[in-house]
Amino acid sequence: MAEHPAPSPADPASPPLDAAQRAGVARGTRIAVIVVLVLLAVGAGRTIVGRMANARILEANVAEGAVQYVKTTVARTSEGGQTLALPGSLQGFQQAPLAARSAGYVKRWTKDIGSHVTKGELLAVIESPEIDQQLSQAEAARGQSAASLALARSTVERWEALRKKDVVSQQELDERRSGVAQALANLAAADANVQRLRQLQGFTRVTAPFDGVITRRNVDVGDLIDSSGKTLFVLTQMDPLRVYVNVPQSYAQLVRPGQKVVVTQSELRGQSFAGEVARTSASIDPATRTMQVEIALPNKNGTLLPGAYVQVELPLAGSRTLVVPANVLLFRGEGTRVAAVDGANRIRLKPVTLGRNLGESIEVVDGIAAGDRLVVNPSDSLGEGDTVAVAANEEGGAASAPRPARAASKALP
Repeated sequence: MAEHPAPSPADPASPPLDAAQRAGVARGTRIAVIVVLVLLAVGAGRTIVGRMANARILEANVAEGAVQYVKTTVARTSEGGQTLALPGSLQGFQQAPLAARSAGYVKRWTKDIGSHVTKGELLAVIESPEIDQQLSQAEAARGQSAASLALARSTVERWEALRKKDVVSQQELDERRSGVAQALANLAAADANVQRLRQLQGFTRVTAPFDGVITRRNVDVGDLIDSSGKTLFVLTQMDPLRVYVNVPQSYAQLVRPGQKVVVTQSELRGQSFAGEVARTSASIDPATRTMQVEIALPNKNGTLLPGAYVQVELPLAGSRTLVVPANVLLFRGEGTRVAAVDGANRIRLKPVTLGRNLGESIEVVDGIAAGDRLVVNPSDSLGEGDTVAVAANEEGGAASAPRPARAASKALP
C-alpha cells in the first residue's frame, strides 16, 4: 500500500496556525530585530568613543608639542671670593747691562755666564794705551801749570817789595798779581783734566755694581771696545725676583699693595711660591685697559729662573662679579645674550658683558643680577616673550610645570 507524504506548512492543504503559534513567531522576530539593533548601537558607540579618545589624545600631544620645556640655572656670585689668574714673566729684582766707558781692547775677562759675583768684583780688564798716554800728557801739563804758578808767586813777592820802595808802579804790581790768578786757574784746569783721565782709566776695569749672576757675556779677549756703549755682560739679581702682570680694568679697584699671591710654573709640578703685591701703577693703560702690578717674589733657593713664564693667582675677596655656566650664552648677530625666565615663565633676552672665561663657567660683568633664572642650552628658536615651562634647574630643583604623560594613539576598534 502506497505511503502519502505529510502535508507542508506552506501547503494550502495544510491546516492554518493557531493564535499562540503566531504570537510566538512575532515575539521571536521582534527579539531578533532588537538584538541586531542593540549590536549595531554598541558598535556605533564604540566607534564614536574611540574616535573621541583619539581626538583628545591628538589634541594633548599637539598642545604638549607646542610647549617649550627648558632647564634653568640661577646666576650667583662665587662664594669665598674669586682668584684672578694672570700670566707673567719673571725678572731679576735688578738687571743691568754692563758696558765699558773706556775705548780699547779686551785684555781679559774673569767671569762667565752662570757665575755668582759680589758687588765690586772684577769682571773684565780693558787695555787702553791711548788713555794712558793722555793721562801722562795731562800730568805733565799740570806740572807746567804748577811751575808757572810758583814763578808768578815769587815774582809778585819781589814786585811787592819793590813797590814799597816806590821803584815800580802800582799798575805793574797789579799785572803781576793777575798773572798769579791766571796761573792758579791753569793749574785747576790741569788738575781737573788729570782727574778726568784717571777716572776714565778706572773704567778699564769692569766691576759688578751689585750681587747677582752673570746671565750673558758678549765679549772675548781681543774684542775692540769703542764709544758706542757695547754691552759686555748682563748682571741679574736672583733674589728676590719681580713679576709684572696686567690686571684688567674691571678688577683694578680690588688690587692693593701688600696682597698675598701664589705663583706657579707648569714645569715645577706640585710647587707653589708665595709672593706679595709690591706696588701698582695706579693708572689704567688706555691702549690695553689694564693696570700694571709689580709682585715681589722671594727666591732664596734659586729655584725660579728669570725670564720664565709663570701663572699668578691673585685673590679678589671683594669681587661681586657673577659667574654662570658657559652653556647659557646665546651668540646672535646683535651680540651676546642670555635667556632669562621671569615670574610669568616668559623669556627675556638680556644683553650681557662678559669677563674672564673660566672654562666651564664664565664671568658676567654686566647685564644680569644675582638670582636671575637663566635657560641652560637655549635653542636658537627662543624669542623675546615666548612662554616656556621650566622642567628643572641645574641644581636639581623640581619642575615648575609637570610634563603630561604621552598617551597611546592607537585607535580603538
